[in-house]
Amino acid sequence: MSRIRTALVALAGLVLVAAPASATPGPEPAISGQAGTGPASAEAVDIPGHALVGYLHASFANGSGYVRMADVPAEWDVIDLAFAEPTSPTSGQLEFNRCQAAECPNVESDEEFIAGIRAKQAEGKKVLLSVGGANGQVRLETTAARDAFVASAAEIIDRYGLDGLDVDFEGHSLELAPGDTDLKHPTTPVVVNLIDALRALNDRYGADFVLTMAPETFFVQVGYQHYGGGTGADPRAGAYLPVIDALRDQLDLLHVQNYNSGPVMGLDDQYHTMGTADFHVAMIDMLLTGFPLAGNPDNTFAPLAPEQVAIGLPAANPAGNGFTPVPEVHKALDCLRAGTNCGPYQPHGTYPNLRGLMAWSINWDVYHGDEFAKAHDAY
Repeated sequence: MSRIRTALVALAGLVLVAAPASATPGPEPAISGQAGTGPASAEAVDIPGHALVGYLHASFANGSGYVRMADVPAEWDVIDLAFAEPTSPTSGQLEFNRCQAAECPNVESDEEFIAGIRAKQAEGKKVLLSVGGANGQVRLETTAARDAFVASAAEIIDRYGLDGLDVDFEGHSLELAPGDTDLKHPTTPVVVNLIDALRALNDRYGADFVLTMAPETFFVQVGYQHYGGGTGADPRAGAYLPVIDALRDQLDLLHVQNYNSGPVMGLDDQYHTMGTADFHVAMIDMLLTGFPLAGNPDNTFAPLAPEQVAIGLPAANPAGNGFTPVPEVHKALDCLRAGTNCGPYQPHGTYPNLRGLMAWSINWDVYHGDEFAKAHDAY
């Protein structure tokens, strides 16, 4: 997610259990496993029907000002701390550096920050570590990088007593190597190692661990047209899909960034442009209907459950390209949840249990008078 332009996480009405993830004493689990297998644990996480998810600029101000953890408005149900970044793109070693006073004059102490996290968790909120962002390229090219990723992510989660992890890999973090075209059996190291790393973290913390993802449309829905390395298309097209598919039983929320995007072809084989209700309906319907990759009916991304999916939005116009006005967001929700107020795109079903909204960011929303949280929280 771009620190300057991107807009994230809001899920309309989430009430969550406030138990931070805690590691079980003893040796770490082995980091191994084949893509597409793994225990189902997503259902064990208590995430209620409709929720707002928001990114908190914890390590930078980004022109919108710093918001102390204790001052995060009550409407936000999932708070993603942006961002943990690697020491180098291929090290896997994550660091989470809180904003310095020179950039964020009102930044609180570590003790106050942790106390704020505990207070939010006591209110039933989830507080997650978000990894990556536009400036944090994460390429787990080796098993050593994979292991470093797991160990360093766990250290940060334990240090602050967080509830889980948000994966916001962008740029060139993920791609598919030439010949890697089988969704169920990926072979590209950066993909396979990420799958194994996320499984290891899920196994380490157990059923209460919250796992969310915030890919861009290019890495997900564009896979309907182009998928796999060596096909003549950008090898990043659809590259998040094998990760989502392999982790679908552990994945609590997928909120694709429906912004900072070019036109994307929907299941009607028409291009849809961001910033409109129709774009959101078409993009979400793809996730909840499923779709063949690059037109191959034998290589299909199966639908996710509506409870696993939220719409990713900018919280305000400066937060990201493709800002969607409040009435258009509500039109999209009406269409997806009830089949009413639809535009040209007609979804393949109604999804009353659609989880809600994601927005970038809490800071940008506070800067603009909390319009996003107030307008969408009760809708």
